[in-house]
Amino acid sequence: MSDIQSILSTAKRTLEIESKAIGNLIGQLDEQFALAVQYILESKGRVVVSGVGKSAIVASKIVATLNSTGTPAIFMHAADAIHGDLGTIQENDIVICLSKSGNTPEIKALLPLIKIGKNKLIGITGNLDSVLAKQADFVLNTYVEKEACPNNLAPTTSTSAQMAMGDALAICLLELRGFTSSDFAKYHPGGALGKKLYLRVADIVVNNQKPQVDVNSNVKEVIVEISEKMLGVTAVIENGKVVGVVTDGDIRRMLSKYDNINGLTAKDIMTSSPKSVDVDTLAVTALELLQEKGISQLLAFDNGAYAGVVHIHNLINEGIL
Repeated sequence: MSDIQSILSTAKRTLEIESKAIGNLIGQLDEQFALAVQYILESKGRVVVSGVGKSAIVASKIVATLNSTGTPAIFMHAADAIHGDLGTIQENDIVICLSKSGNTPEIKALLPLIKIGKNKLIGITGNLDSVLAKQADFVLNTYVEKEACPNNLAPTTSTSAQMAMGDALAICLLELRGFTSSDFAKYHPGGALGKKLYLRVADIVVNNQKPQVDVNSNVKEVIVEISEKMLGVTAVIENGKVVGVVTDGDIRRMLSKYDNINGLTAKDIMTSSPKSVDVDTLAVTALELLQEKGISQLLAFDNGAYAGVVHIHNLINEGIL
């Protein structure tokens, strides 16, 4: 069996090497980066990102990040480009080429074809003396001292640096576009992430029953309402307005406090000033309030009118929690 400490030591060394390399990128940023961002921002075309080998995989990830943050992008494998896929690049498109050495044969073959099309070229490379760096309109320096691989061969640190540079590009563009969480939701409508960005309390309460009792309802009526509506709570209404709530917990406290519950009404056992949210509130915000207050339900209101109940189980079922 391998020595646990030896494994952890190797893992820590790898992360230290890569984190140092990414930290060094800060000092390698210059005006070229800012100019590249501005050009992409003002462009009427897409961003075509290309590379070979591990750089191609990183290029695909950068494309995904750009697309999800408001910058139209498409991936083009450099090898495929010189064998028929060059038509991927359209007028006004900006091309980003990734290559650690900047002298990869496929990249070298692709560069003059990009120039013929008069598309602007952004080079992401760790070699400023390379063909890519010399032919690019903008050069983003991703130089790393060494790979995390002990043989200094397997692309590890270099691809981490490329990935980080791509993220820096995407986030700069995101902020300059004023890209909001609402915009983000349009690109991520599915899954828990999407629901956190667009699901509102109104979308939940409409599917729940709407428990309510009169302020003078007796205890039995209160218990029956809570039980039938299955939300562990009921609103207490007086003159058409909510004046309190009775929860399962209130019922338990009542039974502990009173030996005789005959004659008790909702008003006697309710909690005044119940915690509530507006129906337009994001569901994730409602969840934060539930967690902050240590409660399971919130009353929902629509323009001041009682609209129903949102329960923490609703949020669990939606995958938000």
